[in-house]
Amino acid sequence: MMNPATEKSNIMEAAYRCLMDSSGGAVSITDILTAAGLSTRAFYRHFESKDGLLLAMFRSDSDLVMAELRTASSAAASPAEALRRWIDGMLRLTDEEPRRRRVLILTSEDAQRARGYAAERARFQTAQEAALAQILLDGRADGSFPLADPWPDARSIRAAIGQAFEEQMSQEASVTAAEAADQVAGFAFRALGASPRPAGRGPA
Repeated sequence: MMNPATEKSNIMEAAYRCLMDSSGGAVSITDILTAAGLSTRAFYRHFESKDGLLLAMFRSDSDLVMAELRTASSAAASPAEALRRWIDGMLRLTDEEPRRRRVLILTSEDAQRARGYAAERARFQTAQEAALAQILLDGRADGSFPLADPWPDARSIRAAIGQAFEEQMSQEASVTAAEAADQVAGFAFRALGASPRPAGRGPA
């Protein structure tokens, strides 16, 4: 018998493949299980419904993004560099085609109709704001962000990153992802009273 974790992962990856191949069309549980080579019983061992599967996919990917951003920012030499790495890390996702396609699936109308989607998205946003607020607290403590009001500013910075992210995902932005990161970083560093602003893109 297949390991439960492997079985669950196979269903989720099959769902990604089916949703990518569907070009926005409807995808059923049967389609997903056929692609995974698994039974209905296997599906219901892990998910209560298709909505449950979509939410699990969203949580898995958002947790991975958060882990990557935390790793990059925690390796920074200063709060200013940590914030720059965070901004770059989020917007870099829009430049990586496989990741970009997954984001498009997880923000599609089908995904957003899933019961519990709004709460799951809010959880991701709250986690981002908490991590950003900690970076700002550290920066206020060491003097690099003298004007920081950590929680309100974290919400504003997260919102600015989110807006730039959505513009890049729409492929209608007038600037590249790197340029968008520069713009968001410039806004953030000015608002926080940081001077001078670290130049250029930070390490991944």
